[in-house]
Amino acid sequence: MNFNFKEIFTAFMILFAVIDIIGNIPIIIDLRKKVGHIQSEKASLIAGVIMVVFLFLGQSLLSLIGIDVNSFAVAGSFILFFIALEMILGITLYKDDADSGAITATVFPLAFPLIAGPGSLTTLLSLRAEFSIENIIVAVFLNVIVIYGVLKTSSKIERVIGPTGIQIIRKVFGVILLAIAVKLFAANIKALFI
Repeated sequence: MNFNFKEIFTAFMILFAVIDIIGNIPIIIDLRKKVGHIQSEKASLIAGVIMVVFLFLGQSLLSLIGIDVNSFAVAGSFILFFIALEMILGITLYKDDADSGAITATVFPLAFPLIAGPGSLTTLLSLRAEFSIENIIVAVFLNVIVIYGVLKTSSKIERVIGPTGIQIIRKVFGVILLAIAVKLFAANIKALFI
């Protein structure tokens, strides 16, 4: 086991910024109004399982289709770049809206693709190119705990922070994510030309 606090913290912050659970509070509240009760425990657990399974099987899947992790990390850096632009500029480049019933709302669209979506899954494989797998798993686990806490207290958080506070948090994490995307691109693009 090669636990490294710096790696865990960095991976946690990257995933936290990509998942953007704070920025998704308005969507979560809207979903609660539409379908009633959302099972916070189930949504958090399913999202965590999807992320950990993809962390392990994603690389095998890439090998199967002949793509190396560095190429995927470069592609992932572009996705992170565009997610960061969405957060900073307040624009929507891609949003998949789906109507769902009360039973399925916990899994779709909440656990997937809102929490464990294309951005977070791509990020996991990009992180794998740079960090130890056990540190990434700890970071995923910590994010699942935060996600659960936010889902449980989303309406209270919205009242305390307010719409302006949520926008400020989104923009700050957007800038952090943009810097991470540039670093990820720079670190992995070299490996493609060696």
